Amino acid sequence: MSGAAGSVGVTGVTEVAGVTGGVAGASWPVGANLPALRSHNMALVLDLLRTAGADGISRLELAERTGLTPQAVSKITARLRADGLAAEAGRRASTGGKPRTVLRLVPEAGCAVGLHLDRDELRAVLVDLTGAVVGERRTSLDLGAGPEAVVAAVAGETDALVGAVPGGLGAGSLLGAGVALPGPLDHARGVLHRVTGFPEWDGFPLRDALARRLGVPVVVDKDTNAAALRLAVEGEGGSFAYLYLGTGLGAGLVLGGTVHRGARTGAGEFGHQVVQLDGPLCGCGNRGCVEALCLTAVASGRVDEAARVLGTAAGNLVALLDIDLVLLGGRTITAAPEVFVRGVGTVLDERARRVGEPAVSVRVAAGGVAEGAAQLVLAPLFGRADG
Repeated sequence: MSGAAGSVGVTGVTEVAGVTGGVAGASWPVGANLPALRSHNMALVLDLLRTAGADGISRLELAERTGLTPQAVSKITARLRADGLAAEAGRRASTGGKPRTVLRLVPEAGCAVGLHLDRDELRAVLVDLTGAVVGERRTSLDLGAGPEAVVAAVAGETDALVGAVPGGLGAGSLLGAGVALPGPLDHARGVLHRVTGFPEWDGFPLRDALARRLGVPVVVDKDTNAAALRLAVEGEGGSFAYLYLGTGLGAGLVLGGTVHRGARTGAGEFGHQVVQLDGPLCGCGNRGCVEALCLTAVASGRVDEAARVLGTAAGNLVALLDIDLVLLGGRTITAAPEVFVRGVGTVLDERARRVGEPAVSVRVAAGGVAEGAAQLVLAPLFGRADG
């Protein structure tokens, strides 16, 4: 397969995990030559074009903000324009001399798929280079059906999603697919470990299996990490924890603006901290895990209790990492957002008063995990190495 006209840096058939090609009959362009876009200086310029939005930014401003010489900026922007990534956005009055030409990012020049594999549901989104969603599909999913069946279902949904792209983006290049799902897993190798309740996934090379089916680069990470990455890319600063409560419970950690995964992608296994030694049996084999306590309380209609349990666990995290903010997400949270914000916030306020510290803010995070999964592909193009 060859790239479509106007695609980003396409040089021919893309090799992914040692495999060429893609899904039989797939209608989307092949993946772009990502290493060509990942130079440090080009990423700096791309990110400034992205954040400038439709108003654009001048070459002089790009040079001032990046510390690059005007000559270097001109060379980079010429390459970006040639690749279809940047375009003129008009002219801006100058304090002296002729008006400055301003440049903008071309959102439709590339796209990425974001896939959220929950235990019982698949949500797939297609986003442009700004992260804006331009297509979405949602369907039921049985993670317990086994790896091969799930991979086939995911590939089919991806094919259908990209095949329905509006014409304006269809000429762009599919840069890759990001996959977010419950952990634990190895982010670097794209291999799953023993997902709680689904031992058949232990050791399955999900990244490579999907790359063979899709024919584009694939990145795999935990759902909470993907969501936390998106929040950081979209401007959530400082150090924060994203707590996701849906069919399970986990945390994504951003420390100093960077997603913290740990040496083995094990950071953020928040749901399996034991807070009650004689508590209910958890799917992980322990008793009294915060996940089991929260889900049991929610199932029994005791949402206030679940919120306070979550707040207790969040307090442990705040004490351990000294973070600035707690963000909440997941379908269980969004079903009763005020209850969870109030319950978690009350526990954290009580802790702050006891130790004489300012209270940590709590709020519901906007957006979903699938959008974060797409950022696993896009973020490195804009200099976010933690993507």
